[in-house]
Amino acid sequence: MLKKTVLNAALLAAFALGGTALAAPLPALTQHAEELARLPGGGWLALDKHGLALFDANGRELDRIKVRAKQLDTRLSGDSLLAVFLDADTQRPLPVTVDLQAGKLTRLAPFPEATFSVEASCLYRDAQQLDHLFLVGKDGQAEQWVMQGQQRRLVRKLALPPHVKHCRVDDGAQRLLVSEGNLGVWAYDANPEGMATREAVALRGPYGTLNGGAGALAVLPGGIAVLDAKAEQLHLLARKNGKWTAQAPQTVALDARKGDSQLVWDAGKLLLRGKDGWQSRALAWQGKPEVQPPVAIIEPQAQTEPMARQGDAADDPAIWLAGNPADARILGTNKKQGLLVYDLRGKQTQLLEVGRLNNVDVRQAINLSGTTVDLAIATRRDDNSMMLFTIAADGQVREAASFATGLKEIYGMCLYQPKSGGVEAFINDKDGTFQQYSIGRNGGQFTASLLRSFKVATQPEGCVADDASGRLFLGEETRGVWSTSADAARPDALSMVLPVGPQLAADVEGMALYHGRNGAPSYLVVSSQGDSSYVVLDAAAPYKVRGRFRVGFNLPAGIDGTSETDGLEVSSANLGGAYAQGMLVIQDGYKRLPDGPQNFKYVAWRDVARALKLD
Repeated sequence: MLKKTVLNAALLAAFALGGTALAAPLPALTQHAEELARLPGGGWLALDKHGLALFDANGRELDRIKVRAKQLDTRLSGDSLLAVFLDADTQRPLPVTVDLQAGKLTRLAPFPEATFSVEASCLYRDAQQLDHLFLVGKDGQAEQWVMQGQQRRLVRKLALPPHVKHCRVDDGAQRLLVSEGNLGVWAYDANPEGMATREAVALRGPYGTLNGGAGALAVLPGGIAVLDAKAEQLHLLARKNGKWTAQAPQTVALDARKGDSQLVWDAGKLLLRGKDGWQSRALAWQGKPEVQPPVAIIEPQAQTEPMARQGDAADDPAIWLAGNPADARILGTNKKQGLLVYDLRGKQTQLLEVGRLNNVDVRQAINLSGTTVDLAIATRRDDNSMMLFTIAADGQVREAASFATGLKEIYGMCLYQPKSGGVEAFINDKDGTFQQYSIGRNGGQFTASLLRSFKVATQPEGCVADDASGRLFLGEETRGVWSTSADAARPDALSMVLPVGPQLAADVEGMALYHGRNGAPSYLVVSSQGDSSYVVLDAAAPYKVRGRFRVGFNLPAGIDGTSETDGLEVSSANLGGAYAQGMLVIQDGYKRLPDGPQNFKYVAWRDVARALKLD
């Protein structure tokens, strides 16, 4: 239940509404406008049922678009401003650029007509500087679209509350705010890459202090202003340390029908509209805008075809290199089906329905009893076994063997190819147990011999072995990345490489090694699942962190970014074209553009190296 908060003097000063003192009167042009936007230099955009009009600071009309319109929102970019409103007859969102120097309105390519009756719409500019549009229907249907140039793409569908007439987005906080008329204001994650979250901001009694529900709202730096459903009280709330803090409501006299009020933040003032037009009130607001830590954003080059199963299916990839680089294969696990194989364009070439596989790894040119083989090994959760697959020269993957492990909840794994020859597998359990096996071949049959067991304190999953240095890197999901000896005959204590903290958000899952060529440094890449980013650090002590990045949209190619990544793999091999310096394959927790089953994204290592200024 939301309760009224008693504020200290400092917070009260940050919230203080300028009593009954009004700012300079608004120009007459605004009085008939249903929605307003102040422009740099003192001009205005005014929207009414007859269209969108552009005025200069003296109230002179410069340009107009005639259409029955509603739901105006804007974003500024230098000397140009983007405005989007709805054609009230067709429900079609119409984007317009405003040339502030020339005083011109220019229509852009419209969005498709909505498939539901739109009650609210609002813009969002993401960290990649792409413009998104949220459309919200009376019955709670909602969509998020993204625009770039003439492209208009559906990002995802959302389920929002019914009876929403107002929405706004705080870009810095990546927060979508919606006003549910008969209940209150809710906050959602505006970033489409991830599971939608919902948080109550201000609710009606008995859950909060709103009178009858929520009406118009406006984003303030570090907070929001919201009118109650009857436009009789104004509520100001600040967001601080992850919590909403509210001032006692202020009385206003707007005399607005339910849903007809409007609020606009105007650099130190609030513009409020009721039945009798607009009024301007000075607001001594000292909140600071919320911002996300700056992180490099890299566009993916390609993506795989989606999984054949919905939900949390895709998990971990591996890379197999062919004699001809263009014939390389990507292996990926489907936790509900088996093992999938893709080419470098993302086209599926094979599906082996062998059960619920979790993690997979590949090693090539392994000498086992005089025979050279390429192997993939995966953990199978159906029977807590590890499965072996052979990979032929043409990239065909075939099931070869399976071995019981005796583990109760088998989970992650990785392979190790000692300099002495052969191949070994590290397998882990959710209880923290690790097993190390030697894989052999006897009489044409594969064998697995347990070399040692050890345990970490809490649940692990991802791991990767550095064949050159003989070190094993393993992730403890809530604690961080550890290193230990990969040599079963020379075990040593675990040493912390990178703890969970400012640079690494739990869960710690996928990890892979980029082996530098010709003496160049090697890097460890780790999935920071909790904030959908990736950390790159030196693969040798003292394990200096080189930077973090996220994977964003590649709109021309129709590829979304990545989020909540489980597994990843990287190779420094020259795979041609964009992948001449190698490639990174990343599991995507939420497929967008549009919604769909999970898949894997391909990222060019050159783009990672360029973004993080790697050697």
